[in-house]
Amino acid sequence: MQSKNMKESTTPVIAIPEHLSGQRLDLALQAMMPEHSRSRLQAWIKEGLVQLNQQQATAKTKVWGGDKVLVNPPPNLQDNAFKPEDIPLDIVYEDDALLVINKPAGLVVHPAAGNWSGTLLNALLYYIPALSEIPRAGIVHRLDKDTSGLLVVAKTLEAQTSLVRQLQARTVKREYRAIVWGQIWRNGKIDQPIGRHSHARTKMAISRTGKPAVTHYEVLERFGVHTYLRCNLETGRTHQIRVHLQYLKAPMLGDPVYGIGNIIPHKLMTQTLRDAVSGFKRQALHAIKLGLIHPTTNEPMEWQIELADDMKVLLEAMRHEDVPEEFAPFDFGVDEQGLYIGDDDDDWDDEDFEEDETMEDDE
Repeated sequence: MQSKNMKESTTPVIAIPEHLSGQRLDLALQAMMPEHSRSRLQAWIKEGLVQLNQQQATAKTKVWGGDKVLVNPPPNLQDNAFKPEDIPLDIVYEDDALLVINKPAGLVVHPAAGNWSGTLLNALLYYIPALSEIPRAGIVHRLDKDTSGLLVVAKTLEAQTSLVRQLQARTVKREYRAIVWGQIWRNGKIDQPIGRHSHARTKMAISRTGKPAVTHYEVLERFGVHTYLRCNLETGRTHQIRVHLQYLKAPMLGDPVYGIGNIIPHKLMTQTLRDAVSGFKRQALHAIKLGLIHPTTNEPMEWQIELADDMKVLLEAMRHEDVPEEFAPFDFGVDEQGLYIGDDDDDWDDEDFEEDETMEDDE
């Protein structure tokens, strides 16, 4: 049964050329419609916005020369997403090539399903209208909605190309601060590949078939039931720090996806700390430092900001905590040698920027 949009569509029917015979529908469409990313076309197919020979199809359906395809994009969503909006920006640095932003928690970086307005991209288009001529308004990497901190934006195509190459070459320095559950006793490195979760496709997981991912971590402070960490990214995978800390059995405080859920050690905390923890409504992750090579001058540049205020308040509550002596230190999954036991569980990554228009987190 055709949808209302399909019936009313004035979109011309596309004929599959002979040289694409035998291809998957999504790959054939990508070849014929290079202005759209494969991920976007796959989403349209899944949403029923693409018909093959007047029938619904899947992305994997094989097509043949002469087949008729009707593509009916969602009305207005993408067009409306790229509209300027007067949203305040906390600008840390700006010149003719770069804009460095301190993103607050709660601000979505790029429009997507469920967030077609009120994003950083909308704010950038209002602040610098000329960014409408740059892909993604100059955005080259992303922080998750509820992660705060530093993010760089390119103001020219040349700068964007340079920054993308630096991200892909892993030369951009990204330092984060995180508060996690459990006690970590030593500094270390997590070198575990990350890919899509085998069952929950909106989540990421440690996967043997995933992409290489490396996170370095250092203990800054250790409390009765928490640890304050410095984390440095060597790669930029989707939800990398959050997945890697979960792998360490030290899940991030406040993380609604990779956290500990309702398994909270209430008896090991005073009421004051319980209130502080329950009142913290986001993952405790902050991008505090950013370093890169300037695209125009080729000079190394680095920016560092203060820790987010809500994380400062949380740390102060932990510092004043007097852990009862009768309770042993609280940790997740540390073996006898003090080594963390990992799981054996079987996209905007840095390398995916030019291939996939769906922007992923680099944390």
